[in-house]
Amino acid sequence: MSRSIQTRPAAECRYDIVSLGEVMLRLDPGDRRIRTTRTFDVWEGGGEYNVARGLRRAFGQRAAVVTALADNEVGRLVEDFILQGGVDTQHIQWKAYDGIGRTTRNGLNFTERGFGVRGAVGLSDRGNTAVSQMKPGEFDWDGLFAQGVRWFHTGGIFAALSESTADVAEEAMTAARKHGTVISYDLNFRPSLWKGIGGEARAQEVNKRLASFVDVMIGNEEDFSASLGFEIEGVDENLTDLDTGAFRAMIAEASATYPNFQAIGTTLRGVKTATVNDWGAIAWSRAEGFAEATHRPDMEIYDRVGGGDSFASGLAYGLMELDTLQQAVEYGAAHAAIAMTTPGDTTTATLAEVAKLAGGGSARVQR
Repeated sequence: MSRSIQTRPAAECRYDIVSLGEVMLRLDPGDRRIRTTRTFDVWEGGGEYNVARGLRRAFGQRAAVVTALADNEVGRLVEDFILQGGVDTQHIQWKAYDGIGRTTRNGLNFTERGFGVRGAVGLSDRGNTAVSQMKPGEFDWDGLFAQGVRWFHTGGIFAALSESTADVAEEAMTAARKHGTVISYDLNFRPSLWKGIGGEARAQEVNKRLASFVDVMIGNEEDFSASLGFEIEGVDENLTDLDTGAFRAMIAEASATYPNFQAIGTTLRGVKTATVNDWGAIAWSRAEGFAEATHRPDMEIYDRVGGGDSFASGLAYGLMELDTLQQAVEYGAAHAAIAMTTPGDTTTATLAEVAKLAGGGSARVQR
């Protein structure tokens, strides 16, 4: 276990990781465009859920998700994907479906991967979804955390879904803290989610309130600026310069503003094209200071969506199971790098592959 974060002993806990968030059906046109395709590949995905699934599939941790789905064929398809991912589904809230979705429905996420000069595109169709209607008092958080949960994860996507979901996140984090569960939060700023409900000002109001409950804060450069109001000096909007000095200064300011933060992780992505990125990550903890992952310039990308979630799951694994913050940030960055070589939000990596890349391994053929 890392000196940076102390979790409850695994033997005392039913789950290593529980995530709270929406799980959508992802429809992927492959190498085509949404507007012209005739076929879609289908997966499940969701910012918070992806972290639990990554910890289960790549790192062998016991995982569960708390979410809500409309009880229809699409909802059951999403459930089937979650089951394939090995994530416990018993905490899903099933909502009655009215036949056409007037009152509740399941979220859809259309995603183009992009290629070269054509950037990735995400188009979500998630208004009035079952999970957006979750309200405080509907779920027995004390009953869940009393069973023993080492790590709880939620984030800014779930908090943006409705007025009530931010309150649910606060309720869950309050219970997690009471039961000694480590709390992580990925800011995951999505302009489309906040656009009609107050924009960045509202995002900062909500995320600043929830940040006071967080032990491990995660995000990229835009997340910390748009969601918490911390400016990163000397970095252009395309993040073409990955000098970490400005990020270290921002993290120092954030850790001073929020004394409850025990660790912070941030990804560094320089987008040259949709398929070539500079990739890196830095982390900080009160116990160990700063650590920086191996920088990977000109890294080839197949599907960038879900890369940040894979970083979060690798970082969480490292903080739970490895010895140092340096190892944790290396595992996070390496896991994300591998995850971005395959389609879909969710990882297909193995622990052995992550350990090899984090330790400096190459992409030579394995026979």
